[in-house]
Amino acid sequence: MRRRDLGIGLLALPALARGVRAEAAGVRIVRQYGLPYLPLMVMEHEKLVEKHAAKQGLPGLTVSWPTLGGPGAMIDGLLSGQVDFGVTGAPGLLTLWDKTVGTPREVRALSAVQLQPFMLVTNNAAVKTIADFGDKDRIAVPTAKISAQALCLEMAAAKLWGDAAYEKLDPLTVTLPHPEAAAGVMSGKSPVNSHYAVSPFYYYELATPGVHLVLKSYETLGGAHVNGVLVASPSFVKDNPGVTAAVLAAQQEANAFIAAHPGDAAAIYIALSGDKHDAGEMTKMIVDPDNVWTTVPQKTMAFAGFMHKVGRLKHMPGSWKDLFLAGVESGEGS
Repeated sequence: MRRRDLGIGLLALPALARGVRAEAAGVRIVRQYGLPYLPLMVMEHEKLVEKHAAKQGLPGLTVSWPTLGGPGAMIDGLLSGQVDFGVTGAPGLLTLWDKTVGTPREVRALSAVQLQPFMLVTNNAAVKTIADFGDKDRIAVPTAKISAQALCLEMAAAKLWGDAAYEKLDPLTVTLPHPEAAAGVMSGKSPVNSHYAVSPFYYYELATPGVHLVLKSYETLGGAHVNGVLVASPSFVKDNPGVTAAVLAAQQEANAFIAAHPGDAAAIYIALSGDKHDAGEMTKMIVDPDNVWTTVPQKTMAFAGFMHKVGRLKHMPGSWKDLFLAGVESGEGS
């Protein structure tokens, strides 16, 4: 099945214009921890998916927002049919696409969720660059070997020591959710003394005495890159083009809301996440130029090229558009 067969060109059409076939009464969208999920939180709080579903001729849609602690559980749910949409990093998308490309269940992403860096931080004063990590250091990532942070660390190792040494730091990585990893690094009492973090956790860590920045992922990839993508269940997209269109439109409206009302977006994040920090502080994070709230991905092919080179991908996509449904293709992505 090729892109145009999977594509969502019909998404621009009202549901009633497509005929009388019923679509799902509900949709399940998984989010995880951290500021990268802000667009989804705004979508949830403002009921934007429901709003746009009604515009598609699908009133009364039920939207559920389960929260999982890591990409592994989300991917399992997506493949088993327990999840309709979920956020993973570019490596997760590429792995799913690689395993399913050319089949009726070819996995693609609906959109990028945002562009944001990962920040590698540590409380080990002796570590100034990744070359300074030693056998006693431990670096927390969401999922060892397969998360976007783990891959960025391998890309940085290859850049410093050569492609053959890309796994040099892998023995130091451990799988740990971001909240737990950040708490350990800030306390200084955990054997995990370093963390390849997402926002807002790296803001809190870097504000902690004794914690400093080692590496920013934008440096490794040569600019802003996609942090998370909203991956779609192939069967759900095929059977529910109207709901799929509503999800994309809701995300685009959420991004516009964040840009226009960052203080309100900060209040939504605090309310839904339980974060105890000040709304003003959170607003500053939201408007940080490093954080780009967009549905159009960047640097996806940089991840793909590295994964293909080291044997993690059997198939190399021709462009980023091979990995995404048609709704965002008008953007200047990469």
